[in-house]
Amino acid sequence: MPVKPIRIVPSILSADFACLRDEMAMCEQGGADWIHVDVMDGQFVPNLTFGAKVIDAVRRCTRLPIDVHLMVEHPESYLEDFAQAGATGLTIHAEATVHLQRNLAQIRSLGCRAGVALNPATPLDAIVEATDDIDLLLIMTVNPGFGGQKFIPASVDKIRRARRLLDESRCNADLEIDGGVSRDTILQCRRAGADAFVAGHAIFAATNPSAEIGALRIAATEVA
Repeated sequence: MPVKPIRIVPSILSADFACLRDEMAMCEQGGADWIHVDVMDGQFVPNLTFGAKVIDAVRRCTRLPIDVHLMVEHPESYLEDFAQAGATGLTIHAEATVHLQRNLAQIRSLGCRAGVALNPATPLDAIVEATDDIDLLLIMTVNPGFGGQKFIPASVDKIRRARRLLDESRCNADLEIDGGVSRDTILQCRRAGADAFVAGHAIFAATNPSAEIGALRIAATEVA
């Protein structure tokens, strides 16, 4: 499969919501490719975050694609509301549903890109039978629930195996990673085959967040 371009995806989990429009403008000026929104229900993960109204607010602040990551139990209950609120893509966890293919088909029927996320300890076998149904595979490189965590080094091999699985299945899905992405970790993940990189703390805590988006892109393309 041809190598896909690098996509830098700021996660608004680390943004200042008192200045949401300014934060979205900063992401656009910095060259962000998508905006990532983490939805947590306090059940699937030990945290509670955003609902459909926040997706709607983000949609009104930016024209960038909105990459919604549903860290929730029973994700089928949320899909229609989030699609109507302006999500471009909806990613659900394989661990959160027993009807993965059905939910992916529903996401596509709503006009959104269908994604599957896997927690660090979840094997790739969980999506082997669903590669025809996905537009994005998200490999969690931290345990989900909180921002600012450290990258799990063993994730690099999992990313490499995920790339091989997608290529051998002739699946054109984007391979996204989320968790601990920084200038220090992004290159090894790119080399392993990832093409979309979710970064929250690394961008929004930087001295110059807009410039950090470009710095991450450069860091992913450097030749050692």
